[in-house]
Amino acid sequence: MIPSASSFALGRRLLEVLAGVWLGALTCPSNALEPHLLPAITLGNGSVQIQITRQDAVGLTPNQAERIELLHSTNLALNQWGVLTGSRTVVNGRLQVELAPPPTPSFFLARQNFPNPITVRSAAALREAVNAAQPGSKILLAPGTYAGGFAFHQLRGQEGAPIILAAADPQNPPVIQGGANGIQLSDPEWVELQDLVFTGATGNGLNIDDAGSRETPARHLVLRRLRITDVGPTGNRDGIKLSGVTDFRIEGCTIERWGSGGSGIDLVGCHRGLIESNVFRHLPAAASGGANGVQAKGGSSSIVIRRNRFESPGARGVNLGGSTGLEFFRPPLIDGQVHWEARELRVEGNTFLGSTAPIAFVGVSNAVVRFNTIYVPERWAIRILQENTAAGFGPCRDGTFTDNLVAFQSTQWSAGGVNVGSNTAPTTFQFARNWWYCLDAPARSRPTLPTPEVDGTYGISPQFRDAAAGDLRLLPGSPAAAVGAEALP
Repeated sequence: MIPSASSFALGRRLLEVLAGVWLGALTCPSNALEPHLLPAITLGNGSVQIQITRQDAVGLTPNQAERIELLHSTNLALNQWGVLTGSRTVVNGRLQVELAPPPTPSFFLARQNFPNPITVRSAAALREAVNAAQPGSKILLAPGTYAGGFAFHQLRGQEGAPIILAAADPQNPPVIQGGANGIQLSDPEWVELQDLVFTGATGNGLNIDDAGSRETPARHLVLRRLRITDVGPTGNRDGIKLSGVTDFRIEGCTIERWGSGGSGIDLVGCHRGLIESNVFRHLPAAASGGANGVQAKGGSSSIVIRRNRFESPGARGVNLGGSTGLEFFRPPLIDGQVHWEARELRVEGNTFLGSTAPIAFVGVSNAVVRFNTIYVPERWAIRILQENTAAGFGPCRDGTFTDNLVAFQSTQWSAGGVNVGSNTAPTTFQFARNWWYCLDAPARSRPTLPTPEVDGTYGISPQFRDAAAGDLRLLPGSPAAAVGAEALP
């Protein structure tokens, strides 16, 4: 009797095993899959071939295939399993294992082989564990305080087998205190940091870079549920600094009180990133020092900034572009081409409270700002600027501002809410379906935009639940329900 095919999960990846003979009820070994049983492929020489693929139809890489063990049942009654060895090849993303002669009757299973998690309790033990880490290693930091200033070079996991540095107890996370940088990762790949606290760094809370090799970026990084506080406290000091990083996610983090002239997250030459569901909090005085919440410049592209909350983040909530020394662009600039500080950025579903200008388009091309809630900006809702005027740089252009909810005070509203600087292309910007409301003078709600707006709404209260307490959700039945952060599809 052969059971019908079924899907199953293994370790950290979904795989599919084509093999096996039905023997009855089965209990799987630890870290193995539920069996997906089909007749093994019988070869002409009497041996059998077992094929292993990923269930999501993405081909296995040779590095992934190396970490897969093939198991067979040696005693089902005692739940005993043995590791099978045989000729292994990877063909078209499939791992093919040839066995001769096959152990029959038997179930066949596959699992990924990862090192056992290790828990460390001192700075020295952390350095030792990280320096010895292999793909799939998970290093857990016990509760306590660790002196900052860690620096790790070429920490390399693999797809499906990242190196993870995390709290042993997320409810009582370890604190990395002080140091020029709490942690600096240079030239990492496939690394995840989770549930850690960084405080009191004098440079950057967390610094990740490509070690100066602009052609080979740091890549495949995840920063999840970090808390970073009190960095600097003065000057250009960042909560998280990324230079030359591609394919990354920053999610669920809280960043508070970074440098008076720095960024909560600063991106230089970074690509294909997601910054989602984070909280940025600074002091109101940070606006005078030029601080900002998130900045993407130096050739950055394809960055999504989504569903974050910005509370007094500084002069600019998000700085889409900026001004970068030409030698720091990633990839390097090519003579004869048109350059921008950033391209293809998207800001959506965010909530902004305060800052001189929550949205700044600065030497950027094709940036989209949509479905955000902006509450009481201190001077403008939007700035359109060109700070890098070096030869070959195109003007700030082709911005889109749609479906946003902007509530402001007339006493903190300059130039109709939009500041347009020189050397820009403001007539290439598009505005549509935004909701504008002047809290103290509704009749003065219409902004002064560089191009006509399509289907804008002016002077009608959006009906916040409790704006005075910082709750900018809308009351049920609000006429503005189709715009702002809550309306992001």
